[in-house]
Amino acid sequence: MRVARIRTADGSIKTGEYEDGVVTSDGDAYAVGYESDREENVDGGGSDDPEATLLTPCEPSAFYCVGRNYAATVDQMDYEVPEEPDWFIKPPTSFLDPAADIVYPSWCDRLTYAGELAVVVDETCHDLSVGEVDEAVRGYTVLNDLDAIDQPKRTARKAFDGSAPLGPWIETDVEPTDLDMTTRVGGELRQEANTSEMLFDPREIVAFLSERYTFRPGDVISFGSPANPGDVEPGDDVEMWYEGIGTLRNAVVAPE
Repeated sequence: MRVARIRTADGSIKTGEYEDGVVTSDGDAYAVGYESDREENVDGGGSDDPEATLLTPCEPSAFYCVGRNYAATVDQMDYEVPEEPDWFIKPPTSFLDPAADIVYPSWCDRLTYAGELAVVVDETCHDLSVGEVDEAVRGYTVLNDLDAIDQPKRTARKAFDGSAPLGPWIETDVEPTDLDMTTRVGGELRQEANTSEMLFDPREIVAFLSERYTFRPGDVISFGSPANPGDVEPGDDVEMWYEGIGTLRNAVVAPE
């Protein structure tokens, strides 16, 4: 099931099930004008006159991002292979709705994309075993881990407002360890990989971080980018697809 959050025309925020371009909440159906899986050439029933707008599929208190988790990326970037997950934290203000514009930071001269799998926590939890992870999470979604790569240190590069487009929904029934993915920029294929190539799989990472942090409902953990993260410029359309989940799409625009 795909669980989505929407804002209706009257400003109400609702949660419901997404199917074929429509979110159903409390018996009411809202067209959201968002296709399901463009990568798979599926017409998701998007409407030219949407009745609601998709929001990020959760409201996190924190966002835990793991890096250097694909062997090909480690080789490409000439990093050392980590002995345990390597991570950083983004604040809630970093999240950006699916289909919302990515505003190119005025203080940045180089902005890069990275198409990542992410999981959403379903309950307050701490110190999970690997076997307990599935019961503690709500499902999986897609992240664009934007990086102002010319800035010093990870926090300046990665934790700015709007640096984490997320969505378009949460898929509650997916096996995260064997998913194909692609990233396209302006229609050009930039990333192509499978989550089986991760050095640490999603359940291992969630359990590892839960030893150190108490997760709250809606918190997000991402699992790193495949090889070929690259630059974006104003005017670019970015599409990130994960098999069984869907496509996260955002356009890059110049600052005002």
